[in-house]
Amino acid sequence: MNTTDITEDDLDIAQVARLTGVTSRTLRHYDRIGLLTPAWTGADGRRHYARPELLRLQHILVLRELGTSLERIGRIVDAEDPTETVAQLRGHLAGLTAERDRYTRLAATVARTIESLEKGKTMTTDQLFDGFDHTRYEPEARQRWGDGAVDRSHAKWEGLGEEGKRQHMQSDREIVEALGAAVRVGLAPDSPEVQEVVARHHAWVSVIWTPDADAYRGLTQMYVDDERFRSHYDEIAPGAAQLLRDGAEVYADTRL
Repeated sequence: MNTTDITEDDLDIAQVARLTGVTSRTLRHYDRIGLLTPAWTGADGRRHYARPELLRLQHILVLRELGTSLERIGRIVDAEDPTETVAQLRGHLAGLTAERDRYTRLAATVARTIESLEKGKTMTTDQLFDGFDHTRYEPEARQRWGDGAVDRSHAKWEGLGEEGKRQHMQSDREIVEALGAAVRVGLAPDSPEVQEVVARHHAWVSVIWTPDADAYRGLTQMYVDDERFRSHYDEIAPGAAQLLRDGAEVYADTRL
């Protein structure tokens, strides 16, 4: 493409990076894996993006905000039928709107918690966790492990009662903190300390659903691949999700 073809929608990689907040390194990575190919590349090697590429990038970023893996994003944005793309975007809009509403509920929950602490008011467990969405991963779970497993898990979760749910969430917090501490001191995945944390994690998962060796490997791999889960486990120390995944591999080989 020569300079006479440039339109007001033609942006080079640096301009796109400034406009979107996506780093040039990430854009180059998207090009390498075939997710976002630039409209043309200049003699200096600088990538340029026109309107179709910018629209595709918007779609990619929306999906990324929704926590979709890059592999799945590629399958979605490669749809050739424009009506299918519009339908997908409508679905994304519904998801984002629902997430906005959930954050509104979360803000109200935090406000009520502040008020309860300041004024000594008692909140029920349902009020305390209002706005926390325990079903947002359900479609993926049903696809991975089947309707029966998900339905049984729901039944077990509801059967825990308010105190059981609170204790389950507290156990999750303790596991995240233990993994973070293990990363910080450099423990290996097969160390007794890490294996003890992994055993606690497997037991924690098994309260709702008991995964076999292959399923447990797949579950902990998802914790690394999916940014939503990875950010949860990496909260204390980056690399904790990977340590759990690697430790789970050892645990599955030796204990399951």
